[in-house]
Amino acid sequence: MSSSTTSSTIQLTELPAAHTSAAATTSTTRTTTATAAEHTAAPSTTTTAAAGIITQRRRGDRAADPPEDEDEDDILQQSRAADLAVPDGGYGWVVVASGAVILWWSVGLTYAWGIMQAALADDGLASPAVLSFVGSLQAALVSVLAIVCARVMRWLGARRTVLMAVVFMAGSEILASFTVRNVGGLFVTSGVLMGIGVRYVGREKSYSSGCLSFMVVTAIPAQYFSRRRGLATGLMFAGSGFGGAANSFMLDALITALGTAWAYRILGIATLATGLPAAWMLKERTNNTVARRGFVEWRLFKSLSFNLVFIGSAIGTFPLYVPPFFIPMYAKSLGLPSSVGASLVAGFSLASAFGRIGSGIACDKLGSLNTLIVSLAITAVTMLAVWPASTTLAPLVVFVAVNGAANGAFFSTMPTAVSNIFGSARVSIAMSMVLTGWVGGYLMGAPIAGFLLQAYGGAEGGLQAYRPAMFYAGSLALVSAALIVAARFRLSLSLFARL
Repeated sequence: MSSSTTSSTIQLTELPAAHTSAAATTSTTRTTTATAAEHTAAPSTTTTAAAGIITQRRRGDRAADPPEDEDEDDILQQSRAADLAVPDGGYGWVVVASGAVILWWSVGLTYAWGIMQAALADDGLASPAVLSFVGSLQAALVSVLAIVCARVMRWLGARRTVLMAVVFMAGSEILASFTVRNVGGLFVTSGVLMGIGVRYVGREKSYSSGCLSFMVVTAIPAQYFSRRRGLATGLMFAGSGFGGAANSFMLDALITALGTAWAYRILGIATLATGLPAAWMLKERTNNTVARRGFVEWRLFKSLSFNLVFIGSAIGTFPLYVPPFFIPMYAKSLGLPSSVGASLVAGFSLASAFGRIGSGIACDKLGSLNTLIVSLAITAVTMLAVWPASTTLAPLVVFVAVNGAANGAFFSTMPTAVSNIFGSARVSIAMSMVLTGWVGGYLMGAPIAGFLLQAYGGAEGGLQAYRPAMFYAGSLALVSAALIVAARFRLSLSLFARL
């Protein structure tokens, strides 16, 4: 068989679903495997299987980790076949809109936690360092329960899982209204219960602040989109950014007018009124059974590329919630009123929304790993250079806009990267594994910044007291970017490869 035969066979696997049947797709994929195996010395294009990662290779590219055996990853094979049959739209846009509404409340309220944190600190409930644990606990449960929530999602299905998540989220907000004078009760209601609810929403569709919601939102877009998967994920995740912006203004107004207790109650009612209809609209296109071997697919850890992404993204979560949690207090240290702090958090969330959309488009055009590297690099530079120089409102606004966009890009890019590199059919279990590694950053990232702030004089110590926290967060973002760069160049040494 000639080299030209190899080339034509590979091209057949890239035909859209409208021209290729499912049976032909499976046959073509197997033919590609056999053909590539017979022509490993072909100088132009080869197909390599590497510990669950298969890439088209040109001159100058290198394969990822060597496979455990000579057979291609069966789940990745099925992922590629399934991707050819997705509608790339249709009802998928309804799913995207529904997921955006869910993320509006789940992740959006996590971004707005800094407003509630500042109000509770002013009321003397606890120090900012202690209160930051409540917001961090919401996010940390996304990681702690990721694998368990993935299992629950497969058992109950996407719709019932998210309906349960909405009830958890709304119930936690209403119950939290009775604990605004008890920090222990706040940990249970606004921390644990809210974290469970948000986690389930994110797992199936993209990401979310609670276990149930987050798991659902991360997985569904891959069932409806292939070529426009990055855009769909970005648009859905933008709901969390727009929600964070709107929730910041709403929380500040409600707290000022009615107090923290009634602010929680109104949030709970609003979550139920809009979240339940959105959850009902969620529908899985296929019942994915290929990744049901267990809670964890251990063979992924045999891939150095997966380990680099796993560790790099885990480190990258430490700095992500530092700005939105501490910007209101930083603005107050500048002598600005609380309304300006709320506006800055809203601006951060709004920038995050546009960053999610822009990064989704960039993933489709430039590659998800390339986009992730850029977002982490921008996060590091803004924290190390721009935030420390923000001694007036103008540069602080610049920091909020640029860092917020990069922050949003990280969250919307990760599901696309995992799906594209490790297979859409295993995105649920692979993302649950990655998210489990984020527990340290989610739980301790912002509190470490709070302890550093307190150790150097607290909010009363002036702007200099914030700098150790800034440098801590920026340095970890830089380390995270370096690890993702290493993962990217293990897949291809070409600077222009779309990865």
